[in-house]
Amino acid sequence: MTEPAFAPETLARLRDELEVRIETFNAEGNVHRTIIWVVVDASERVLIRSYRGAGARWYREAVAAGRANLVMAGTSIAVRHGPATDPDRVAACSAELERKYAGDPATPAMVREEVLETTLELHPA
Repeated sequence: MTEPAFAPETLARLRDELEVRIETFNAEGNVHRTIIWVVVDASERVLIRSYRGAGARWYREAVAAGRANLVMAGTSIAVRHGPATDPDRVAACSAELERKYAGDPATPAMVREEVLETTLELHPA
C-alpha cells in the first residue's frame, strides 16, 4: 500500500520554512508544542529528527501516540509517522539538514551518530 502524499504546496512550504512547530500529545491528552526542523528530500519524503535523541519529550510523545500536528504560519497539518532509520532515509535526512541549515551552529547536533535513530518520516493523516 502506498502512503498518502503531501500536496505540492505543502511540500514547498516545508522546504522553505526554517522552523516548524510540532504538536504532540501526552497520555493525559495535554498538548505540547516544540520547534523542530523539517526537511523534504529529493524523493519528496518529509523527514524530521530529534537533536536531543529519543529522550526528547516531543519525540517520546509522537512515537507513543503515532500522530502529531505540524504548525506553520497558523496552519495545522495532521501527520502520522514511521521510523526512517534505514541507511537511505537517514543519509537523505542528514544531507538535507546540512543543506537547508548550512552555517547554523545547531546543525552538527542534528547529524550526530547518536541521534540518527530518531529519524522519522511524516505522512498526511
